[in-house]
Amino acid sequence: MQMPPIPKPGVCPLPILPALPTYSDSSYCVVQNVPHGTVSEVNYKTSTGVTKRLHIYLPPDYDKNKDIRYPVLYLNHGGGDDDSKWTDPYKTNGGCANTILDNLIASGKAKPMIIVMPNTKGIAAFESSPVGTEDKCTAEYLHDIIPYIDSHYSTIADRKGRAIAGLSMGGFVVLHTGFPHLDTFSELYIYSSGHISPESLEKFKKDYASILSDPGTNDLLRVPVYFAAGETDIALNNCLRLLAVFNTNTIRNFWVLSNGGHEWANWRRYLYQSSQIMFPENCQK
Repeated sequence: MQMPPIPKPGVCPLPILPALPTYSDSSYCVVQNVPHGTVSEVNYKTSTGVTKRLHIYLPPDYDKNKDIRYPVLYLNHGGGDDDSKWTDPYKTNGGCANTILDNLIASGKAKPMIIVMPNTKGIAAFESSPVGTEDKCTAEYLHDIIPYIDSHYSTIADRKGRAIAGLSMGGFVVLHTGFPHLDTFSELYIYSSGHISPESLEKFKKDYASILSDPGTNDLLRVPVYFAAGETDIALNNCLRLLAVFNTNTIRNFWVLSNGGHEWANWRRYLYQSSQIMFPENCQK
């Protein structure tokens, strides 16, 4: 019997996922005596003439390091929330993203990065669009948000310097904006998300069949696609069915099953874990 071919390694050294903090641990998202980045509200104008707001985190000493260009994490909120939620310091119902990154950067566990948190309420698409077309969220990202950020901040303005992550509804932004545009993003992080109906999952498979079946897709992923969900998460089964599609098509991925449900106690932990593997060095691409 002929043996199957040995899979190729990725284009970057495979990172080792650090352990998640325990469900009850909050030390990683408590303000500590370390250098702090800044969080600002920024207004930009869309191509349709609408003024919209986003939140942006700049790492410590950003203003002092004029010659440094930083990678950018585009971090998306869930349904019912907006661009302010990922930096909300309220532990029960907020993301504490800036504090998490301050602490990780200070300890050398995460690279200094810019985090852009747009408001995708009303434009995030729960279903995919055929390759070559753009839903409202994708169009705003590609034509408005990213050009604004690259023209106003010291960014690594190419795909190697862009990751996209999101929770719940924000996971659909990763799937429907990030995955079909691996010429723009090189890292995908999906927290507690997956297509709600069998029909929408089948549409995703059909719309993105060319990407899913392309052996070259893995060479565009500098880090394996990251999936995470809680064992009592309302999105768990949806996420598992989506994960099966990626596995069937041999798309490299990390799968993290945690305790807990569809809640900030998990999403903060997922950000803590995944941000430590973002933007690897010593890559072929």
